Amino acid sequence: MKDLLLIRHAKSSWSNAGLKDYDRPLNERGLLAATEMGKRLVSFKINPDCILSSPAKRAISTAELIAREYQNNIKIIEEPKLYHASTSLLLQVVNQVSNDYNRVFLVGHNPGLTDFAEYLSNQHFGNLPTAAVVGIRFEFDDWSLISGSTGEIILYDFPKNLH
Repeated sequence: MKDLLLIRHAKSSWSNAGLKDYDRPLNERGLLAATEMGKRLVSFKINPDCILSSPAKRAISTAELIAREYQNNIKIIEEPKLYHASTSLLLQVVNQVSNDYNRVFLVGHNPGLTDFAEYLSNQHFGNLPTAAVVGIRFEFDDWSLISGSTGEIILYDFPKNLH
């Protein structure tokens, strides 16, 4: 069994118009939301074997804030292909994950993450909010077998979702 948690990066800052999109940091709300989602994942006892992240500043910052809540050394792997990736590119990345990992967090961007979550689960999300988490379980022991409509939603949460 493999669990994939798709995490949209938290809210980013647009205050510096001169920054390239890739270099935009999280804003105050984003910093708080990423930390909150990390706390929730810890409380749900959903522990990652590793975190794959887009190397864009807002994505890697989200990954780091979530990882920090676990208080152990979670490996964060920067994957350049995740920056604004399409469904086909996201699938390619997931299909190449080492089978040594059973639960992987993937931090990336919309619209690709929403499209990918819908593709994998055959569920409709419309638009994942910033810092949203979609957990998808696959009844396979091999990441290369994952494809469209092969996953089941085990979690959908986002910062404004009240518990």
